Amino acid sequence: MKTITAEEVKKRMDAGEKLNLLDVREPDENAEFNIGGLLEPVGKIQALQIDELEDWKDKEVICYCRSGKRSGTACMILESVGFTNVKNLEGGMLGWRDTFHV
Repeated sequence: MKTITAEEVKKRMDAGEKLNLLDVREPDENAEFNIGGLLEPVGKIQALQIDELEDWKDKEVICYCRSGKRSGTACMILESVGFTNVKNLEGGMLGWRDTFHV
């Protein structure tokens, strides 16, 4: 599984690049703080309820959660069903907040 840093993601976002961000946290976590990713809780991904993600199968997908553990699981599952360019955000939203002090 590939990883990507918060700094790299933010730099690309600030440059106006359209990223396929996948938030695999629960809705309450997403409501508290998010960076604009599509919300698909990891439980749905584990159940392979991923029809909404089919268009992303051959594109870069950056997964994130609170700390990086659930998103790591999501990355492995997506790779196992044919997603070709999945990356896990190192440190998740905790790392993001620590890096950018938000």
